[in-house]
Amino acid sequence: MISLRQLMNTKQIFWISVLSIAVIFSTIAAISFGGVDVELKNIFTGTISPLELEVLANIRGPRVLLAAVVGAALGISGAALQGLFRNPLADPGLIGVSAGAALGAVSAIVFFKDGLFGLQFGIFLVPLASVLGSLIVIGLIFTLTSGFTQSGITYMLLVGIALNALATVGIGFLTFISNDSQLRGLTYWMMGSFGSANWQLLIPTIIIVTIAIANLFMISKKLDIIQLGEVEAHRLGINIRLIKMTIVLCSAFMIGACVSLSGIIGFIGLVVPHLVRLLGGANHTFLLPGSALLGISISVLSDLFSRIVITPAELPVGLATSALGAPFFLWLIIRLGKN
Repeated sequence: MISLRQLMNTKQIFWISVLSIAVIFSTIAAISFGGVDVELKNIFTGTISPLELEVLANIRGPRVLLAAVVGAALGISGAALQGLFRNPLADPGLIGVSAGAALGAVSAIVFFKDGLFGLQFGIFLVPLASVLGSLIVIGLIFTLTSGFTQSGITYMLLVGIALNALATVGIGFLTFISNDSQLRGLTYWMMGSFGSANWQLLIPTIIIVTIAIANLFMISKKLDIIQLGEVEAHRLGINIRLIKMTIVLCSAFMIGACVSLSGIIGFIGLVVPHLVRLLGGANHTFLLPGSALLGISISVLSDLFSRIVITPAELPVGLATSALGAPFFLWLIIRLGKN
């Protein structure tokens, strides 16, 4: 049995503890405050009102849990993809996974309201189409770069950027041809929201994200070795192709499932891994869990901010995360350009 101290140093264990506490406090705050404040102590004293119980069980509870799941998925997939591509600007949005998932979901909303491939999927139609869209993008990335023998990971990133642009064009076209009733929902959904959370869709998403995160944790040490370069990692016995497929497929399933429920939430996958590196270092045994925890806190707090800033209206949560991430992204580019 490998102990935590064997995986992380004292400083990293400290920061994991701090980030875990931050998750607890941010979750409590997100559950407690909103259009209707909920006193959590009333649950334990048995004095919770029917309205508070309804808000907690069927509205705010699943919403906060969805925000946490999406934050964890975006944070850890961003860290894993940056490590795989050895590029500080890589994230699920940059390589086309998010846009592919969004294109699949938008296509289902506009064209396939009555089913997909002749089958009826009910409320699962959009999530399935979203995952399918992300997998198609991943399949194209692997197919188009399969013949590259040198710098394969770099070309995967470049192909992903191109596919991201094409998927964005497709989303714009489908938004343009949508009818009025579809347009408002699509526009709001594309800016990101956790307001549509429900237990029926949330539970399968939690299962998918949990399995994917567990697989990424299992290859964290191998991801550290890849930082030495593909040739050196291969000499040390690392199956580069298997690591590529594991990271990219796990990211595709996670982001596809999450995008189908929340829309596109920008910059968490890009910003969070850099913040975690600044806190405790770049080894992936620390970076992956740290990014998942910080992603949860930022996502949950962003959702809380979006709910209370213009009450009773609601600000799209994607605007809140972009307001945080865009200045950091600009600072990162300037910093990299000066090195």
